[in-house]
Amino acid sequence: MEGLRIPRHIAVIMDGNGRWARRRGMPRVMGHYKGAQVAEEIVRACADLGVEYLTLFAFSTENWNRPREEVELLLNLMKDYLSRKKSELLELGVRLRFIGRRDRLPRELRELMEELEKVSGNNRRITVVLAVDYGGRDDILRAVNKACGLGLRAVDEETFSRLLDLGDLPEPDLMIRTSGERRISNFLLWHLAYTELYFTDLHWPDFTKDELLKAIEDFSRRKRKFGRVLDE
Repeated sequence: MEGLRIPRHIAVIMDGNGRWARRRGMPRVMGHYKGAQVAEEIVRACADLGVEYLTLFAFSTENWNRPREEVELLLNLMKDYLSRKKSELLELGVRLRFIGRRDRLPRELRELMEELEKVSGNNRRITVVLAVDYGGRDDILRAVNKACGLGLRAVDEETFSRLLDLGDLPEPDLMIRTSGERRISNFLLWHLAYTELYFTDLHWPDFTKDELLKAIEDFSRRKRKFGRVLDE
């Protein structure tokens, strides 16, 4: 832990649940269930390490293209898991926020999301942002439409950033993607401009606190230039 530079904000693309399950001869939904358990473990690990913000890509705008049964199972799993873990998350000091569209989500899930944001609003140990029905392009388009609705003829970066779903939250310092894919898949397109990217071949259900520490150790060795020239 000595010399470890803890990112203020970590974003994660939790990829590979279905492939993890298929390799074990299980239904895909079992991979998603195991993935939810791992997400909870990583929330606890980040809280213990002093990470202030953790954004998890839970359901993308493109995930609607999956088979209808899988989509329904995913959304029901999310609702049931959050309902059961509500008390534990509150006791841990988690402040929950949700980003993405809500108009296409089931009513019960929308109501639960609103309730969790309200009851956890005063918690300060760690803010966990769940991206649900989220896409980076959609986020930007909705922000543009908000600006038009406000009658703004011109905006600067700071103003535009506040119109995006993350609002006034800091941009991620580190983005982790599991399952061997080397792309950001329409996730936080505006916000990842200077984020350090870390890719691992592990499927998300196999991701652990030790793997999280490896990612943070790798991040700690990097020199973040933000477009500047640093002295050697």
